[in-house]
Amino acid sequence: MAVHLKSDLQETHEINVTPFIDVMLVLLIIFMVAAPLATVDLPVDLPASNAAPHEKPDKPIYVTIQGDLALALGETPVKRNDLVSALDALLGDKSKRIYLRADTSVPYGEMMAILERLRAGGYLRVALVALDAGGKEQAAQ
Repeated sequence: MAVHLKSDLQETHEINVTPFIDVMLVLLIIFMVAAPLATVDLPVDLPASNAAPHEKPDKPIYVTIQGDLALALGETPVKRNDLVSALDALLGDKSKRIYLRADTSVPYGEMMAILERLRAGGYLRVALVALDAGGKEQAAQ
């Protein structure tokens, strides 16, 4: 009587992938549920802009808001209360475009206050100046 124990007790060297697939499916479901909860979504309706950069005039009039919130008209420092009168003395024509530059550290409220002051003074053509990808100034009109 010969017993063939060797073939019955032979080890299998195959990987059982069923538990691995089960774990991956559970992780997939967890991430599918958790991903939308992790994103911050504020309901903001932003305007679209496809404006191309415009050429600057020969002598643009810059109003600059510096990092310390000081104002300058061209290169000349000016007080907030004197901004419109200084523009009137310099230009005399309220239909000319004014270019507003602001330091990146200037709060949004301060910039809006200057825009409101210009609007109240009759200057409605204001362009915001930014840097393009090449580091050159460009105005959004």
